[in-house]
Amino acid sequence: MIRVGIIGGAGYTAGELLRILLQHPAVEITFVHSNSHAGKPLYTAHSDLYGDSEIRFTTTLSEADVVFLCTGHGKSLEFLNEQPLPGRPHIIDLSQDFRLEPNFCTKNGQELTFVYGLPEWNRDRIRTAQHIANPGCFATAFQLALLPLAQADLLNGEVHINGVTGSTGAGQSLSATSHFSWRNNNMSIYKPFTHQHLKEVRKTLETVAGHAIAELNFLPVRGNFTRGIFLSAYTQTDKTQEELTALYRNFYADAAFTFVREEEISLKEVVNTNKCLIHVEKTGNKVLITSVLDNLLKGASGQAVQNLNLICGINEKTGLGLKAVAF
Repeated sequence: MIRVGIIGGAGYTAGELLRILLQHPAVEITFVHSNSHAGKPLYTAHSDLYGDSEIRFTTTLSEADVVFLCTGHGKSLEFLNEQPLPGRPHIIDLSQDFRLEPNFCTKNGQELTFVYGLPEWNRDRIRTAQHIANPGCFATAFQLALLPLAQADLLNGEVHINGVTGSTGAGQSLSATSHFSWRNNNMSIYKPFTHQHLKEVRKTLETVAGHAIAELNFLPVRGNFTRGIFLSAYTQTDKTQEELTALYRNFYADAAFTFVREEEISLKEVVNTNKCLIHVEKTGNKVLITSVLDNLLKGASGQAVQNLNLICGINEKTGLGLKAVAF
């Protein structure tokens, strides 16, 4: 059994991680760390786990083979500096702390290197990595929509992207734009052209393309639903529909969870799964790429378990056979 620990166990991503790992046939959870819920059962923070586990939150760190960091952005490095983990576990970090700067030194002088954990692009490196920087939710949908174009050197013109995300993308803490009475029956744009995930997206796409790419014009939108990301991107190309469809199908031929659909796609087809669905449509001289995924699963915890499976040498799909809530 793979011994697993979780740091920051009370938030949304940790709750989804626990929901998957409690049913994972190759995993044993050794500890779930939380300062705010120490000593309490998991279901006090995650009521959907009532009856599934008697594990209690703790502030004690036990030895584990893999440790997930579900702390807030900027908190993972701080935690590792203050509380070195027992032994030498693999670390899978779900914050943005190590996505752009993969090398750092802790206060005790130990150097840790993080590999970017997007399996559709980086599977071979993930398999041999010691530590993983799990991609961001928008970044995952964004990159999966554009990676085939980057590899074919087709990102030479400006790309225009619109992405709508559910309220869980803002985390569990209440804010003026996340509470029900504001979010329900409402929509708004935030961080236009400046969203933090643009940096990791550009880094990956330029690495794949082998050179700088054109402008990425991204408009993130707060959706009036709970979970999921619906992202659409368009750019100019002289490739035909048949050439573009073949390009995407070939790129994702071996992908475990990313699928190219000829039919138009919808959000409910992926909510509660680790899937990303992609639709490619050519009109005139423009190509429209639509990408949908669950921000808490393929955009966070599901992808983290996918990375766990890869670094531990087991089937990539283990524990992730989740059905969409399509009605």
